Amino acid sequence: MNAILEMQTVARLTRKDVQEAAAEITDDLARYLVDYYYLSQDDRKRAHNQKRAMAEGAEPAAVIGWLASQAETIEGQIKRVLDRYTESHPMGVWMRDVHGIGPVISAGLLAHIDITKAPTVGHIWRFAGLDPTVRWGSGEKRPWNAKLKTLCWKAGQSFMKSHNDERCYYGHIYRQRKDYEIARNDRGDNQPLAAELLPRIGRSTEAYKHLAEGKLPPGQIDARARRYAVKQFLADMHGEWYRFHFGAEPPLPYPIAILGHAHLRDPRASGD
Repeated sequence: MNAILEMQTVARLTRKDVQEAAAEITDDLARYLVDYYYLSQDDRKRAHNQKRAMAEGAEPAAVIGWLASQAETIEGQIKRVLDRYTESHPMGVWMRDVHGIGPVISAGLLAHIDITKAPTVGHIWRFAGLDPTVRWGSGEKRPWNAKLKTLCWKAGQSFMKSHNDERCYYGHIYRQRKDYEIARNDRGDNQPLAAELLPRIGRSTEAYKHLAEGKLPPGQIDARARRYAVKQFLADMHGEWYRFHFGAEPPLPYPIAILGHAHLRDPRASGD
């Protein structure tokens, strides 16, 4: 889509009845609407921050406030369209039942992932940039989908923020994994990696202090726990999607079947 056509498409969809608009959405358009939603969200946040920085009652502040309200309206309209889009797909319904995964993330996952190209969840992990064995060499094409990786990052943030909510199953997985990662870090299990990373980090940074002690910084520990929770969510999602599409049990991913790095769980027993 060119920029003008994209704007016209969004305006047309948001003016129409939500149910009628959702029937027109292809995966390509859903991907665009998800991107547009987050752009509008960022614009609204920037506008509100700028308004707060201005004198109360100043004319520019009023204009910026109006722009922020327009962005918020667009967000709401797009979210309603994507809401209906996800309701039209069984896997969209399954995802939305997971606490922390709303219609926008659900729509993005539906639009970016092709289950016919993912015989195991490992294929999804690689496509989402969550396979640590994949390397991106200089001059090579990026070996993962950057937008899907961002969506997975947002899902991890959501699980992290909701980990104290008893309804957030994957938030509990995040918390348990973080406790495990903290224990490993305190034992010094990350010392070889810390030594490898140390020369790349500025001496004046907080991260350098942790690495110099043979430990990973707290932010890195938290990121590991979030990624783990997201990968477990994707594994459960893949299993449900595979059963729905193929009518059979999915093959075990390599880390589970061969390396024993994770445990296979029944997502239907997750309580979400």
